[in-house]
Amino acid sequence: MKPKRSVATAAWLLAAVTLVGLAWTWWHAKPPAANNAGITVATKPTPAEAAHSGMTNSPPGPSTPPNQQSPATTPPASHGRVQRSLDSNVVSKSKAKAPIAFTNSVFAPPGSTNYPRAVLSIYELQVTLARQGLSPGSLDGMFGPQTRAALKSFQQREHLPITGDLDQATRELLLLTNSPTTSYIVTSNDLARLQPLSPTWLGKSQQTALDYETVLELVSEKGQASQTLVRRLNPDVDWDHVSAGNSIELPEASSLKAGNRVAFVTIRLADKVLEAWDENTNLLAHFPCSIARRVEKRPVGELHVAVIVENPNYTFDPQNFPESSEARELNTKLVLPSGPNNPVGVAWIGLDKPGYGIHGTPNPEQVGRTESHGCFRLANWNAKYLAYIVGIGTPVYVEP
Repeated sequence: MKPKRSVATAAWLLAAVTLVGLAWTWWHAKPPAANNAGITVATKPTPAEAAHSGMTNSPPGPSTPPNQQSPATTPPASHGRVQRSLDSNVVSKSKAKAPIAFTNSVFAPPGSTNYPRAVLSIYELQVTLARQGLSPGSLDGMFGPQTRAALKSFQQREHLPITGDLDQATRELLLLTNSPTTSYIVTSNDLARLQPLSPTWLGKSQQTALDYETVLELVSEKGQASQTLVRRLNPDVDWDHVSAGNSIELPEASSLKAGNRVAFVTIRLADKVLEAWDENTNLLAHFPCSIARRVEKRPVGELHVAVIVENPNYTFDPQNFPESSEARELNTKLVLPSGPNNPVGVAWIGLDKPGYGIHGTPNPEQVGRTESHGCFRLANWNAKYLAYIVGIGTPVYVEP
Protein backbone atom coordinates (compact mmCIF):
# COMPACT_ATOMS: atom_id res chain seq x y z
CA MET A 1 0.00 0.00 0.00
CA LYS A 2 2.83 2.45 0.76
CA PRO A 3 4.15 2.46 -2.80
CA LYS A 4 0.60 3.20 -4.11
CA ARG A 5 0.22 6.21 -1.72
CA SER A 6 3.53 7.65 -2.96
CA VAL A 7 2.39 7.39 -6.56
CA ALA A 8 -0.93 9.10 -5.80
CA THR A 9 0.82 11.91 -3.93
CA ALA A 10 3.24 12.52 -6.81
CA ALA A 11 0.39 12.63 -9.31
CA TRP A 12 -1.49 15.16 -7.18
CA LEU A 13 1.57 17.40 -6.88
CA LEU A 14 2.18 17.27 -10.62
CA ALA A 15 -1.43 18.30 -11.33
CA ALA A 16 -1.21 21.18 -8.86
CA VAL A 17 2.01 22.50 -10.44
CA THR A 18 0.45 22.27 -13.89
CA LEU A 19 -2.63 24.27 -12.81
CA VAL A 20 -0.47 26.98 -11.20
CA GLY A 21 1.59 27.27 -14.40
CA LEU A 22 -1.52 27.58 -16.56
CA ALA A 23 -2.96 30.26 -14.24
CA TRP A 24 0.28 32.26 -14.33
CA THR A 25 0.38 32.12 -18.15
CA TRP A 26 -3.29 33.15 -18.45
CA TRP A 27 -2.86 36.08 -16.04
CA HIS A 28 0.12 37.59 -17.86
CA ALA A 29 -1.44 37.09 -21.32
CA LYS A 30 -4.69 38.83 -20.36
CA PRO A 31 -5.22 42.11 -22.38
CA PRO A 32 -4.96 45.32 -20.33
CA ALA A 33 -8.06 47.22 -19.35
CA ALA A 34 -9.44 49.52 -22.05
CA ASN A 35 -8.45 53.18 -21.99
CA ASN A 36 -10.96 55.78 -20.88
CA ALA A 37 -13.52 56.52 -23.57
CA GLY A 38 -12.30 58.95 -26.23
CA ILE A 39 -8.56 58.64 -25.54
CA THR A 40 -6.68 57.83 -28.72
CA VAL A 41 -3.21 56.34 -28.77
CA ALA A 42 -1.36 57.49 -31.87
CA THR A 43 1.88 55.96 -33.03
CA LYS A 44 4.60 58.14 -34.49
CA PRO A 45 3.12 59.76 -37.65
CA THR A 46 4.30 58.73 -41.06
CA PRO A 47 6.40 61.25 -43.05
CA ALA A 48 3.32 62.05 -45.14
CA GLU A 49 1.24 62.71 -42.02
CA ALA A 50 4.01 64.81 -40.47
CA ALA A 51 4.29 66.88 -43.63
CA HIS A 52 0.55 67.72 -43.54
CA SER A 53 0.23 71.50 -43.51
CA GLY A 54 3.91 71.88 -42.55
CA MET A 55 3.16 70.91 -38.98
CA THR A 56 5.77 69.63 -36.54
CA ASN A 57 5.51 66.00 -35.40
CA SER A 58 5.23 66.79 -31.70
CA PRO A 59 2.21 68.23 -29.89
CA PRO A 60 2.56 71.95 -29.07
CA GLY A 61 4.30 72.60 -25.78
CA PRO A 62 5.80 75.59 -23.98
CA SER A 63 7.43 78.06 -26.30
CA THR A 64 11.23 78.04 -26.60
CA PRO A 65 12.95 81.21 -25.29
CA PRO A 66 14.20 83.50 -28.06
CA ASN A 67 17.53 82.54 -29.62
CA GLN A 68 17.68 79.33 -27.62
CA GLN A 69 17.44 75.93 -29.24
CA SER A 70 15.41 73.17 -27.61
CA PRO A 71 17.43 70.10 -26.56
CA ALA A 72 17.01 67.24 -28.98
CA THR A 73 14.96 64.39 -27.63
CA THR A 74 14.17 61.03 -29.18
CA PRO A 75 11.02 59.27 -27.88
CA PRO A 76 11.37 55.53 -27.17
CA ALA A 77 10.56 53.62 -30.33
CA SER A 78 8.28 51.23 -28.42
CA HIS A 79 5.90 53.89 -27.11
CA GLY A 80 3.00 55.53 -28.91
CA ARG A 81 2.09 59.20 -28.44
CA VAL A 82 -1.06 59.95 -26.45
CA GLN A 83 -2.99 62.89 -27.83
CA ARG A 84 -6.42 64.50 -27.63
CA SER A 85 -8.97 63.32 -30.17
CA LEU A 86 -9.89 66.29 -32.39
CA ASP A 87 -13.48 64.98 -32.60
CA SER A 88 -14.18 64.79 -28.84
CA ASN A 89 -14.03 66.96 -25.75
CA VAL A 90 -12.11 64.50 -23.59
CA VAL A 91 -8.84 65.49 -21.99
CA SER A 92 -5.70 63.73 -23.14
CA LYS A 93 -4.15 61.30 -20.71
CA SER A 94 -0.89 63.23 -21.08
CA LYS A 95 -2.63 66.60 -20.34
CA ALA A 96 -0.86 68.05 -23.43
CA LYS A 97 -2.51 70.69 -25.60
CA ALA A 98 -4.34 69.43 -28.66
CA PRO A 99 -2.44 69.51 -31.97
CA ILE A 100 -3.10 72.63 -34.02
CA ALA A 101 -6.40 72.19 -35.85
CA PHE A 102 -4.99 72.88 -39.30
CA THR A 103 -6.90 72.12 -42.48
CA ASN A 104 -6.14 72.15 -46.20
CA SER A 105 -9.55 73.69 -46.88
CA VAL A 106 -9.60 77.26 -48.20
CA PHE A 107 -12.23 78.18 -45.63
CA ALA A 108 -11.75 77.77 -41.89
CA PRO A 109 -14.22 75.57 -39.98
CA PRO A 110 -17.60 77.08 -38.98
CA GLY A 111 -17.57 79.23 -35.88
CA SER A 112 -14.10 80.63 -36.55
CA THR A 113 -15.06 84.26 -37.23
CA ASN A 114 -13.90 85.67 -33.89
CA TYR A 115 -10.74 87.76 -34.32
CA PRO A 116 -7.91 87.97 -33.48
CA ARG A 117 -7.24 84.24 -33.47
CA ALA A 118 -4.71 81.67 -34.61
CA VAL A 119 -4.67 80.77 -38.29
CA LEU A 120 -6.60 77.61 -39.11
CA SER A 121 -5.55 76.85 -42.68
CA ILE A 122 -2.56 77.26 -44.97
CA TYR A 123 -4.55 79.89 -46.87
CA GLU A 124 -5.01 81.92 -43.67
CA LEU A 125 -1.33 81.49 -42.84
CA GLN A 126 -0.35 82.86 -46.26
CA VAL A 127 -2.73 85.82 -45.99
CA THR A 128 -1.44 86.71 -42.52
CA LEU A 129 2.18 86.60 -43.66
CA ALA A 130 1.45 88.67 -46.79
CA ARG A 131 -0.29 91.35 -44.70
CA GLN A 132 2.96 91.80 -42.79
CA GLY A 133 5.00 92.28 -45.96
CA LEU A 134 6.36 88.71 -45.76
CA SER A 135 5.27 87.35 -49.11
CA PRO A 136 4.77 83.60 -49.61
CA GLY A 137 4.52 84.22 -53.36
CA SER A 138 1.18 83.83 -55.13
CA LEU A 139 -1.32 82.70 -52.52
CA ASP A 140 -2.29 79.14 -53.40
CA GLY A 141 -3.32 77.41 -50.17
CA MET A 142 -0.33 75.05 -50.28
CA PHE A 143 2.58 74.83 -47.85
CA GLY A 144 5.46 75.06 -50.32
CA PRO A 145 9.06 76.30 -49.96
CA GLN A 146 8.11 79.96 -50.47
CA THR A 147 5.54 79.82 -47.67
CA ARG A 148 8.07 78.10 -45.41
CA ALA A 149 10.67 80.79 -46.23
CA ALA A 150 8.18 83.56 -45.39
CA LEU A 151 7.34 81.82 -42.11
CA LYS A 152 11.06 81.63 -41.28
CA SER A 153 11.38 85.36 -41.87
CA PHE A 154 8.51 85.97 -39.44
CA GLN A 155 10.22 83.80 -36.83
CA GLN A 156 13.48 85.66 -37.37
CA ARG A 157 11.76 89.03 -36.95
CA GLU A 158 10.02 87.90 -33.76
CA HIS A 159 13.21 86.34 -32.30
CA LEU A 160 11.73 82.84 -32.34
CA PRO A 161 13.55 79.59 -33.16
CA ILE A 162 13.75 79.57 -36.97
CA THR A 163 12.11 76.26 -37.84
CA GLY A 164 9.89 77.06 -40.82
CA ASP A 165 7.10 75.17 -39.01
CA LEU A 166 3.95 76.57 -37.46
CA ASP A 167 4.93 75.52 -33.94
CA GLN A 168 3.11 76.65 -30.83
CA ALA A 169 5.37 79.63 -30.10
CA THR A 170 4.87 80.93 -33.66
CA ARG A 171 1.14 80.29 -33.60
CA GLU A 172 0.75 82.43 -30.48
CA LEU A 173 2.25 85.47 -32.25
CA LEU A 174 1.05 84.98 -35.84
CA LEU A 175 -2.59 86.00 -35.45
CA LEU A 176 -5.32 86.60 -38.02
CA THR A 177 -6.84 89.96 -37.09
CA ASN A 178 -9.82 90.04 -39.47
CA SER A 179 -11.44 88.04 -42.25
CA PRO A 180 -8.88 86.66 -44.74
CA THR A 181 -11.33 87.17 -47.61
CA THR A 182 -12.98 90.25 -49.07
CA SER A 183 -15.53 90.91 -51.81
CA TYR A 184 -14.44 92.74 -54.96
CA ILE A 185 -17.04 94.25 -57.28
CA VAL A 186 -16.07 94.08 -60.95
CA THR A 187 -16.40 97.50 -62.63
CA SER A 188 -17.01 98.60 -66.20
CA ASN A 189 -13.48 100.06 -66.19
CA ASP A 190 -12.10 96.62 -65.36
CA LEU A 191 -13.86 95.15 -68.38
CA ALA A 192 -12.86 98.02 -70.68
CA ARG A 193 -9.13 97.55 -70.07
CA LEU A 194 -9.07 93.85 -71.08
CA GLN A 195 -7.38 93.03 -74.36
CA PRO A 196 -5.71 90.02 -75.98
CA LEU A 197 -1.94 89.80 -75.69
CA SER A 198 -0.06 89.42 -78.98
CA PRO A 199 2.17 86.32 -79.10
CA THR A 200 4.95 88.23 -80.93
CA TRP A 201 7.30 91.00 -79.86
CA LEU A 202 6.35 93.09 -82.86
CA GLY A 203 2.67 92.64 -82.12
CA LYS A 204 3.16 93.64 -78.49
CA SER A 205 4.95 96.81 -79.56
CA GLN A 206 1.88 97.79 -81.61
CA GLN A 207 -0.66 97.40 -78.78
CA THR A 208 -2.11 100.36 -76.87
CA ALA A 209 -1.16 98.64 -73.58
CA LEU A 210 0.04 95.29 -72.34
CA ASP A 211 -2.91 94.91 -70.02
CA TYR A 212 -4.82 92.01 -68.52
CA GLU A 213 -6.42 89.54 -70.90
CA THR A 214 -9.17 88.21 -68.62
CA VAL A 215 -11.14 89.16 -65.52
CA LEU A 216 -9.68 86.12 -63.74
CA GLU A 217 -6.13 87.36 -64.39
CA LEU A 218 -7.05 90.86 -63.21
CA VAL A 219 -8.73 89.88 -59.94
CA SER A 220 -6.11 87.22 -59.15
CA GLU A 221 -3.40 89.87 -59.22
CA LYS A 222 -5.53 92.17 -57.07
CA GLY A 223 -5.77 89.36 -54.52
CA GLN A 224 -2.06 88.42 -54.82
CA ALA A 225 -3.28 84.91 -55.57
CA SER A 226 -2.97 82.11 -58.06
CA GLN A 227 -5.83 81.77 -60.51
CA THR A 228 -6.49 78.27 -59.18
CA LEU A 229 -7.06 79.63 -55.65
CA VAL A 230 -9.41 82.35 -56.92
CA ARG A 231 -11.42 79.69 -58.73
CA ARG A 232 -11.67 77.73 -55.46
CA LEU A 233 -12.90 80.83 -53.65
CA ASN A 234 -15.54 81.38 -56.35
CA PRO A 235 -16.81 77.95 -57.43
CA ASP A 236 -20.04 79.34 -58.92
CA VAL A 237 -18.53 82.07 -61.11
CA ASP A 238 -18.66 81.65 -64.89
CA TRP A 239 -15.36 83.28 -65.76
CA ASP A 240 -16.23 83.54 -69.45
CA HIS A 241 -19.28 85.68 -68.67
CA VAL A 242 -18.36 88.08 -65.86
CA SER A 243 -20.29 91.36 -65.92
CA ALA A 244 -19.87 94.72 -64.22
CA GLY A 245 -21.36 94.52 -60.75
CA ASN A 246 -20.47 90.87 -60.19
CA SER A 247 -18.99 90.17 -56.74
CA ILE A 248 -15.77 88.16 -56.54
CA GLU A 249 -14.31 86.73 -53.33
CA LEU A 250 -10.58 87.50 -53.05
CA PRO A 251 -7.85 87.22 -50.42
CA GLU A 252 -7.50 90.34 -48.28
CA ALA A 253 -3.70 90.44 -48.35
CA SER A 254 -2.75 94.10 -48.75
CA SER A 255 0.40 95.04 -46.84
CA LEU A 256 1.16 98.56 -48.08
CA LYS A 257 1.75 100.80 -45.05
CA ALA A 258 2.92 104.38 -44.83
CA GLY A 259 6.08 105.19 -42.92
CA ASN A 260 8.04 102.00 -43.59
CA ARG A 261 11.16 103.49 -45.15
CA VAL A 262 13.95 101.16 -46.19
CA ALA A 263 17.58 101.72 -45.12
CA PHE A 264 18.96 98.93 -47.31
CA VAL A 265 17.94 95.89 -49.35
CA THR A 266 19.56 92.45 -49.45
CA ILE A 267 19.24 89.84 -52.21
CA ARG A 268 20.36 86.31 -51.40
CA LEU A 269 21.02 84.59 -54.71
CA ALA A 270 21.22 81.08 -53.26
CA ASP A 271 17.80 81.41 -51.61
CA LYS A 272 16.19 83.54 -54.36
CA VAL A 273 14.94 85.98 -51.74
CA LEU A 274 14.87 89.79 -51.55
CA GLU A 275 14.50 91.45 -48.14
CA ALA A 276 14.20 95.10 -47.06
CA TRP A 277 15.45 96.43 -43.71
CA ASP A 278 15.16 99.63 -41.69
CA GLU A 279 18.07 101.53 -40.14
CA ASN A 280 17.91 99.37 -37.01
CA THR A 281 18.10 96.19 -39.13
CA ASN A 282 14.45 95.34 -38.47
CA LEU A 283 12.99 93.28 -41.29
CA LEU A 284 10.34 95.25 -43.20
CA ALA A 285 9.67 93.03 -46.22
CA HIS A 286 10.46 89.59 -47.58
CA PHE A 287 9.79 88.66 -51.23
CA PRO A 288 10.52 85.63 -53.44
CA CYS A 289 12.82 86.73 -56.26
CA SER A 290 13.91 85.34 -59.62
CA ILE A 291 17.58 85.72 -60.55
CA ALA A 292 19.62 85.47 -63.73
CA ARG A 293 19.91 82.12 -65.47
CA ARG A 294 23.61 82.64 -66.22
CA VAL A 295 26.02 82.98 -63.30
CA GLU A 296 27.99 85.74 -65.00
CA LYS A 297 24.79 87.81 -65.13
CA ARG A 298 24.44 87.77 -61.33
CA PRO A 299 26.18 90.82 -59.89
CA VAL A 300 27.49 90.24 -56.34
CA GLY A 301 28.33 93.17 -54.09
CA GLU A 302 26.94 96.61 -53.27
CA LEU A 303 24.62 98.35 -55.73
CA HIS A 304 22.31 101.35 -55.31
CA VAL A 305 18.85 102.36 -56.48
CA ALA A 306 19.32 104.82 -59.34
CA VAL A 307 15.77 105.30 -60.67
CA ILE A 308 12.19 104.31 -59.77
CA VAL A 309 9.52 104.14 -62.48
CA GLU A 310 5.91 103.04 -62.10
CA ASN A 311 4.14 101.51 -65.11
CA PRO A 312 7.25 101.63 -67.31
CA ASN A 313 7.43 100.84 -70.98
CA TYR A 314 10.04 98.33 -72.10
CA THR A 315 12.73 98.50 -74.77
CA PHE A 316 13.07 95.15 -76.45
CA ASP A 317 16.61 94.49 -77.64
CA PRO A 318 16.78 91.39 -79.89
CA GLN A 319 20.39 90.75 -78.81
CA ASN A 320 19.19 89.94 -75.27
CA PHE A 321 16.88 87.16 -76.50
CA PRO A 322 18.99 84.80 -78.61
CA GLU A 323 16.62 81.94 -77.77
CA SER A 324 13.77 83.69 -79.65
CA SER A 325 13.54 82.91 -83.37
CA GLU A 326 11.65 86.18 -83.89
CA ALA A 327 14.38 88.14 -82.10
CA ARG A 328 17.03 86.58 -84.34
CA GLU A 329 15.16 87.86 -87.38
CA LEU A 330 14.57 91.38 -86.06
CA ASN A 331 17.31 93.94 -86.71
CA THR A 332 15.88 96.78 -84.64
CA LYS A 333 14.87 97.51 -81.08
CA LEU A 334 11.18 97.76 -80.17
CA VAL A 335 9.43 99.83 -77.50
CA LEU A 336 6.69 97.88 -75.74
CA PRO A 337 3.91 99.84 -73.96
CA SER A 338 3.29 99.70 -70.22
CA GLY A 339 0.96 97.35 -68.42
CA PRO A 340 0.95 94.36 -66.05
CA ASN A 341 1.85 92.07 -68.97
CA ASN A 342 4.86 94.20 -69.87
CA PRO A 343 8.10 92.16 -69.46
CA VAL A 344 9.06 94.31 -66.43
CA GLY A 345 5.55 94.49 -65.01
CA VAL A 346 4.17 97.54 -63.21
CA ALA A 347 7.38 98.83 -61.56
CA TRP A 348 11.04 99.28 -62.48
CA ILE A 349 13.69 99.97 -59.81
CA GLY A 350 16.83 100.64 -61.82
CA LEU A 351 20.23 100.00 -60.22
CA ASP A 352 23.52 101.81 -60.74
CA LYS A 353 24.90 98.91 -62.79
CA PRO A 354 23.83 99.51 -66.40
CA GLY A 355 21.07 97.17 -67.56
CA TYR A 356 20.26 95.85 -64.10
CA GLY A 357 17.18 96.46 -62.02
CA ILE A 358 14.45 95.06 -59.78
CA HIS A 359 11.08 94.81 -61.49
CA GLY A 360 7.69 93.10 -61.77
CA THR A 361 6.62 90.33 -64.11
CA PRO A 362 3.59 89.21 -66.12
CA ASN A 363 3.97 85.70 -64.62
CA PRO A 364 3.84 86.06 -60.81
CA GLU A 365 3.39 82.33 -60.15
CA GLN A 366 6.80 81.65 -61.73
CA VAL A 367 8.74 84.06 -59.50
CA GLY A 368 11.50 82.29 -57.60
CA ARG A 369 10.97 79.18 -59.70
CA THR A 370 12.26 80.32 -63.10
CA GLU A 371 15.23 82.48 -64.03
CA SER A 372 15.60 85.83 -65.77
CA HIS A 373 17.99 87.30 -68.32
CA GLY A 374 19.85 89.25 -65.66
CA CYS A 375 17.53 91.37 -63.51
CA PHE A 376 15.81 90.62 -60.22
CA ARG A 377 12.18 89.77 -60.81
CA LEU A 378 9.33 90.06 -58.26
CA ALA A 379 5.58 89.58 -58.44
CA ASN A 380 3.94 92.81 -59.62
CA TRP A 381 2.37 93.57 -56.23
CA ASN A 382 5.71 93.08 -54.45
CA ALA A 383 7.62 95.19 -56.99
CA LYS A 384 5.05 97.96 -56.52
CA TYR A 385 5.39 97.73 -52.72
CA LEU A 386 9.19 97.84 -52.90
CA ALA A 387 9.09 100.85 -55.24
CA TYR A 388 7.00 102.63 -52.61
CA ILE A 389 9.35 102.01 -49.66
CA VAL A 390 12.83 102.45 -51.25
CA GLY A 391 14.37 105.68 -52.43
CA ILE A 392 17.04 106.91 -54.80
CA GLY A 393 20.42 105.87 -53.40
CA THR A 394 19.10 102.99 -51.25
CA PRO A 395 21.91 100.38 -51.00
CA VAL A 396 21.19 96.95 -52.44
CA TYR A 397 23.57 94.23 -51.22
CA VAL A 398 23.64 91.17 -53.48
CA GLU A 399 24.93 88.11 -51.65
CA PRO A 400 25.95 84.78 -53.21
